[in-house]
Amino acid sequence: MKSEPDRGMRPWPETDPGKGRRYSSKTRLGRAFAQTCCVLVCFALPGWNSGQNGSGQDPAPVAALNVGTDLQIQNSVLRIEFDRNLRSRVSALFGPNPKVLTAFSPSETVTAVRTWSDFAVSTARRQRVSDAFGAGERLSLTGTSGELRKDLSVTIYADFPSIAVFDVAYTNEGASRLTIHGWANHQYTLRATPAARGPAFWSYQSGSYEKRPNWVLPLRAGFKQENYLGMNASDYGGGTPIVDVWRKDVGLAVGHVEPGPRLISLPVSMPDASHAHVAVRSTRERTLEPGESFHTLRTFVSVHEGDYFRTLAEYRRLMVRQGFQMASAPDSAFGPIWCAWGYGRSVQLKQVYDTLPTVKKMGFSWVTLDDGWQNNYGDWALDPKKFPNGDADMEALVDRIHAEGFKAQLWWSPLSAVPDSRLLKEHPDFVLLNRDGTKRKISWWNSFYLCPSHQGVVEYHKALVRKILGEWGFDGLKLDGQHMNAVPPCYNPAHHHKHPEDSVEALPDFFREIYQTARSVKPDALVEFCPCGTAYSFFTMPHFNMSVASDPESSFQVRSKGKTLKALMGDNVPYFGDHVELSDDAIDFASTVGVGGVVGTQFVLPSLVTKHSRSDLTPQRQQIFEKWLHIYKDKMLSRGQYLGDLYDIGFDLPEAHVIRKDQEFYYAFFARHWSGPIELRGLEDRTYRIVDYVNNKDLGRVHGPKATLSAEFDKHLLLDAQPE
Repeated sequence: MKSEPDRGMRPWPETDPGKGRRYSSKTRLGRAFAQTCCVLVCFALPGWNSGQNGSGQDPAPVAALNVGTDLQIQNSVLRIEFDRNLRSRVSALFGPNPKVLTAFSPSETVTAVRTWSDFAVSTARRQRVSDAFGAGERLSLTGTSGELRKDLSVTIYADFPSIAVFDVAYTNEGASRLTIHGWANHQYTLRATPAARGPAFWSYQSGSYEKRPNWVLPLRAGFKQENYLGMNASDYGGGTPIVDVWRKDVGLAVGHVEPGPRLISLPVSMPDASHAHVAVRSTRERTLEPGESFHTLRTFVSVHEGDYFRTLAEYRRLMVRQGFQMASAPDSAFGPIWCAWGYGRSVQLKQVYDTLPTVKKMGFSWVTLDDGWQNNYGDWALDPKKFPNGDADMEALVDRIHAEGFKAQLWWSPLSAVPDSRLLKEHPDFVLLNRDGTKRKISWWNSFYLCPSHQGVVEYHKALVRKILGEWGFDGLKLDGQHMNAVPPCYNPAHHHKHPEDSVEALPDFFREIYQTARSVKPDALVEFCPCGTAYSFFTMPHFNMSVASDPESSFQVRSKGKTLKALMGDNVPYFGDHVELSDDAIDFASTVGVGGVVGTQFVLPSLVTKHSRSDLTPQRQQIFEKWLHIYKDKMLSRGQYLGDLYDIGFDLPEAHVIRKDQEFYYAFFARHWSGPIELRGLEDRTYRIVDYVNNKDLGRVHGPKATLSAEFDKHLLLDAQPE
């Protein structure tokens, strides 16, 4: 019997746990990982009858099965139950009373000429397992429906008690070829809490769209979002393979744990006021010959209290076990940033030079030269009108930036090239081609995608990194563009792809090469990754050492993206709140400071521009900037620990965030207007003095671990709980 895995359903990830990079299965490490990931130790469970699989015994036949015990798996946090047709339901077991979250339903289905949803269970088997995720318990079930056999396993690991990992396979046991049109796992319907006030559900959505919607939002009746992790527009796509829907009392998340990007959907919908639907879905077609099998992706369901933060943090821990490790950032990465983008693409060197004294006076650490220095997108040569002496002019600019005491960063947009670039004239084979043979357009720069799996493309970009950091002397890169988050399948015959999806799966490796090259040239290089409004792909995250709010459209996006990225990347990778001019009223530093972000700006000097905007540094704005720069550098909350599980960003009012640094707790509350009690969570059993550190106001003492304070504020209130 042949078994065809879904794209990327390699038995286990081939990774280097020390560096987070992927390796060929031919390497010693790849072989070792594959071996450690398939150890099964069978044992006899207490209460498991003689027909059940224990120490090498046969699986229990259907007649011997007890639905109430044999067709379920649970721990102290969650329970997964199946009926005799392999329909399942999910329960959360934490708290005083178990919560049945979903009704029995056909959660795992496959579609061909019809949709197979019910599979009469025939055998069950229970095992102890040990693999890359650690020790756990696995329930394996087999069922049949006509000519199709379904083999399903559910594994709960001791180190990840809130997550159940599913592995589903289908086998054609008929005499004829079977065309499969797609499959779905974890098709669940979550019920609303009776008499819920306000939104019944909040959700984390991971799809990327041109409209750049909020990643975190309340669900309303009629809501529907496919969250396809391929391309949702010409140059918008990708994301982290998780969606999460939660009520005030409990939440449920689904996703996959494959070691790279996969072309699936994670649809979320709210058809009426009382229900929310989630699923993991693939529409990839395949043909199953008689006796042939295929696996879906390795997927999961998770339950939790609070909001989505715990799900994402647990997912990160799970992926670390597969070799994913976030990058390290130099100390300089936490310094505040001034970017010349306020002057636009027409920026002149004189504008940069003349702004540096003000940038220095205000206390910024980084100077970023943004879009506009290059001759075009693709060749990345210097614009001769701005740099008439070529490299010497760029080197002189970097020397001046360094002489003023700053670090220098250069904006760059990899994987894009304009049609008339010299690069495409000399290397037409570099382009990524659609199925119909056309070039794929990147809308913002009117350029074309390059294929990240083409070795020539990789080497060309590595050479550019060496020039920018090594020859010109920059200290960091600002990688920018929504197209960086995902690429479409490539059908360029010159690339000899094994599968068109090779380009999709090669994208993280492409950015790994850029990152490693940067760090080889300058070990303390800063590599900022700004995918312009898209929902970050987790698989690229090990290959940059600064995340960013990436063109936020509101202060809430600054805060919610900060919470998301800190869950997925941890506290050691700095989160840049992006230019303050993109926040509410173009002046909301509090949102970045409150979530532990790095502050920055694109201000311009009014005397140096003819067209004025919200980027103008007026005397009044300069005073506000200087105040917040002092607060940021005094507190340095970007170096603290973000305690994202203490407050629910959706249901808790006012919205709250907490940073712990040393023994102090820094609270940030946000609302249009608030008057009433606020709860200070996470404190130890001791007395704290509470200080409004923005207004230098002493608010008195409280005693932990539970403390309440009466407060009234507009927009924000930032507090420092100082232990006594």
